[in-house]
Amino acid sequence: MVEIPRSHPRYWSLVLRERVVEAMRGGVVVPEGLIAHGRGECFDYLLGEETRGFALEAARAAVALLLLARRPVISVNGNAAALAARDLVRLADTVGAVLEVNLFYRSEERARRIRDLLLASGAREVVGVEDAVVPVPGLEHARGRVSPRGIAAADVVMVALEDGDRTEALRRWGKKVIAVDLNPLSRTARAADVTIVDNIVRIVPRMVEMAGEMRTWPRGRLEAVVAGYDNRRVLAESLRFISRRLEGLAASEGLLVGP
Repeated sequence: MVEIPRSHPRYWSLVLRERVVEAMRGGVVVPEGLIAHGRGECFDYLLGEETRGFALEAARAAVALLLLARRPVISVNGNAAALAARDLVRLADTVGAVLEVNLFYRSEERARRIRDLLLASGAREVVGVEDAVVPVPGLEHARGRVSPRGIAAADVVMVALEDGDRTEALRRWGKKVIAVDLNPLSRTARAADVTIVDNIVRIVPRMVEMAGEMRTWPRGRLEAVVAGYDNRRVLAESLRFISRRLEGLAASEGLLVGP
């Protein structure tokens, strides 16, 4: 990796960028994943590269939903594995979820590489690589191939850095969907039951902490968290925050025009 001085004002953003590039060279991420990462960087910049209150509220609801699930599954693609493999494994262990490799740009070699990365990060089992295939109704591309031991049997699916059509298809299939998505206007964000507008590298460790505490809660308390959550309101809060922050930045630089 390129050596980045810690004095750089956007040090961590550049570190993550290099991590994704290295994962591409190692066959975990495809070139198209670099484009997706850059798009996420843009939205993270608008958020100030910090975890905000609306993201923590959504994360709490997501953890409650995972803990209440009969069979929770965490779907992992190349970018998610490159950025947060160890923390996704920790979250799966804490909430009792299955890890499944699921890819849009799929090759069996790449799927095996991601599985091996998750296993090297502490996972005991990863499905979705050499399993039988169950088709997701309404999806024709490779992401419509899921494991009968994973997403096909799941009642709650957590997806990170996801495409919108699969989120919509999973909802139609009767699954509850948790999304981690830096873009609050994406189809994924709008289609999911719970959308966490934050960077995966910041929010998943926080979810692990939350899960460690919340798994001792009685079921009724977890159900109350889920019942009190409104995804549309949380998405609206994230958009208001971005709007206010942009106005503030523009005003501080004297860039606002008009009355």
